[in-house]
Amino acid sequence: MKFYYLTIFFLSLVWLQTGCSGNADSQTVQPRFSMLEMSGFSGASIDLASSLQSLDELAELERSGSWIQGMALTESGIRESIGDYAGAVLAAYKELSLAYGRGLIKKNELEQGVINVLAIQGEETVTDAANAILAFTRGRWNEAAAALEPLFGHLEYDEPDGFGRWMLLVCALELSLLNEKNELAANRRRTEAAYKSIRARYVQFPEYWYRGARFFSGVIAAEFAEKCINSSPAGPFAAECRSILASYTGLGTEDGFSIKTKMEIEAIISQSVNSNNPDILGSLLPLISLPDNPYTIYAVGALRALNVIPGFRDYFAGQASVAKGRLAERLSYICRG
Repeated sequence: MKFYYLTIFFLSLVWLQTGCSGNADSQTVQPRFSMLEMSGFSGASIDLASSLQSLDELAELERSGSWIQGMALTESGIRESIGDYAGAVLAAYKELSLAYGRGLIKKNELEQGVINVLAIQGEETVTDAANAILAFTRGRWNEAAAALEPLFGHLEYDEPDGFGRWMLLVCALELSLLNEKNELAANRRRTEAAYKSIRARYVQFPEYWYRGARFFSGVIAAEFAEKCINSSPAGPFAAECRSILASYTGLGTEDGFSIKTKMEIEAIISQSVNSNNPDILGSLLPLISLPDNPYTIYAVGALRALNVIPGFRDYFAGQASVAKGRLAERLSYICRG
């Protein structure tokens, strides 16, 4: 393969050698190829038909909601083996992009991976793909769309939910937000429908949900925002999605800092009960101090049910004795069981 080391170079300085700047441990963030290799995805040079079949099977794994760390890296190696160098760069970027969305690497490290590729002297399509990706990561949507279209736009029918197609749709979403007054309703509906139609492949991809949450409105925006937060509660997109949820429920966007999704509420309560440590519930106190909204009401009801557990009622009573205002009222209500 002419660019056999391209993918490794792409990743080496920003993920595999950084030990990952996020919160996950090293065992969690190291690429795990064993399951892929057992399925025949070794990335070795094989005939075109077998390579295309492997790519189809990887795509189906993604559509089923499965994601194994290193899967896109394997895809990149397969694409290199059949001469799809632009696709190889894009697949390697997908690996980094997911790591960024999950908070495992920082934005500057994501961009550094792309810059590393630009340092390689070789195929023009490699440089073109890297420049398109760099424009995308920096929010230069017109430039990114113009660069991505000749590289990946023709794949709309071959692979309508491919990563290049997703990036083009993101450009369309963001440009639509910038030009909302001049956007034709028919164009907007087509973009919405296309974006929604590829969701199965991006269930575990926080940025997919984030971009949709920004673009859609009402209950659909709230659904996308929740899924983004649930897929990466401490990731780079979670804060804005919490503000979207706050706005959707009639709160101020500044209240988003206190919002927890129902999945997060359940996880915190489960951890507290399983460890018999009511102090863990402290992270829910800012939420229950908010004005009435679905997330606060859900949390109050769930906490009230804990009064039957020894020690938890004392915890709530102790917090109520020092709290003020709405928080004190909610805690008193919880104490009544």
